Amino acid sequence: QVQLVESGGGLVQPGGSLRLSCVVSGFTLKSYWMYWVRQAPGLGHEWVSVINPSGGRRHADAVKGRFTISRDDAKNTLYLQMNDLRLEDTAKYYCVYRGGYTDYPWISYNNWGQGTQVTVSS
Repeated sequence: QVQLVESGGGLVQPGGSLRLSCVVSGFTLKSYWMYWVRQAPGLGHEWVSVINPSGGRRHADAVKGRFTISRDDAKNTLYLQMNDLRLEDTAKYYCVYRGGYTDYPWISYNNWGQGTQVTVSS
């Protein structure tokens, strides 16, 4: 049974840091393209970061230089290190797995975890 469990969110002041985790079961994380996506209140999903099976990474322009995606294959866990957090980073963050690259990893996706809420506020 496929399961993705996100954690690590919280309330943080602007400029602060958080590390999100996504523990997966039911599949081998390193075999898939793993994404972090986020959804702010009242808005649609937004692509944040992706890591491919070879370990290549890409980050959205909005978070480039501040966020870093990584994974621990032994723990089957995906991470998102978030530094210099801004008010506009406030959202619920989800990890998503797909078989390849897509600009819209949430489309036709059916294995959502509960997500983890990140709130940036002074």
